[in-house]
Formats: sequence, structure tokens, C-alpha cells
Amino acid sequence: MALGKDYATQECSIARALEIIGERWTLLVVRDALYGVRRYNDFLVHLGIPRAVLAARLQTLTAEGILEKRRYQDSPPRDEYVPTDRGIALWPALRALGRWGREHCSETQLRVFRHATCGTDKELGSYGECPDCGTVVPAEDVEMLPGPGLDPDPADPVSRALLKPKRMLQPLQTEPV
Repeated sequence: MALGKDYATQECSIARALEIIGERWTLLVVRDALYGVRRYNDFLVHLGIPRAVLAARLQTLTAEGILEKRRYQDSPPRDEYVPTDRGIALWPALRALGRWGREHCSETQLRVFRHATCGTDKELGSYGECPDCGTVVPAEDVEMLPGPGLDPDPADPVSRALLKPKRMLQPLQTEPV
């Protein structure tokens, strides 16, 4: 029997959320968007996701108001995908899931997240709080740096661009191919 696409019999907000973001690849697309990936091809090469799956995930995420599709070129028409407030609100959940994965599934720290505004050199806490000033840091004030476990010479241009320290939500600048 095929797995259904909804959890109609569940009286649970987690089940409702999973109807939108619970499919394989969806949270990775959202993660990349929060990291600054905006363009279809950049999602494609960074995630290694099949084209049809990426197109479906982007369509769902825009229909649900998690990403906004914006035209950046008219001829030929090209769009980028920008996180909305609803999408940015997923940052604490992604942060917690990433930290859980590091602590329970691997010992390698791939990325370091710091509070850019106060300039701390310490990693954000489990709930996204700054260890120096105590603020729960909003995504736009998070600086992302490569961790010691990240491949220093990745093959794709998105991974290479993510080796440089950058603020979350700022558009990622990849090298021309």
C-alpha cells in the first residue's frame, strides 16, 4: 500500500507541518534557500536532486508561501526563489535538526553558526541563542562559517561559495562556470 500524502486522521500540528515540509528533499531545499541559494540550477547542482523533484518541491514551497518566486531576468525568463517570513520561521527547526544530527549521527561539525551582530566567536547554543549576549539570534543576524569537517575542495560552485563566511539569507554569489 502506498504511503498517503496527508495525515488527515492525526490531530497534531507536527502532522500538518509534515504535509508541507515532510517530503524527502524539501527541508534541504529550504536549508539551501536560507543559506542564500536562489537559483534553480544552484539548487540542482548543490543538492544533486532530480530536476522533476526539484521543480515539484519549488512549486509546493512557493504555493505554501515558504519561498517567493521572483523574476531576475526577462530574456530568457529566469526566476529566483527567496525565503518568505514563513520560510525564515523554519530556521529554528532546521538549526535544531542540524545540531541533533551532528550530536547523534556524526561527530563532524560541517558548519559553524555565530551571532554576527555582537561579534562573538562562539557557536550559537542549542536553541539558537548567543552564548555571549543571550539573544535568540534571528536568521538574518546569523553568520555561517565552514566547520572543520567540511570538504575544503568541493566539486560544485555552490559548495565552494559556502566555504566563505557569510550571513544567512544573503544571496549566494557563485563563481561563473
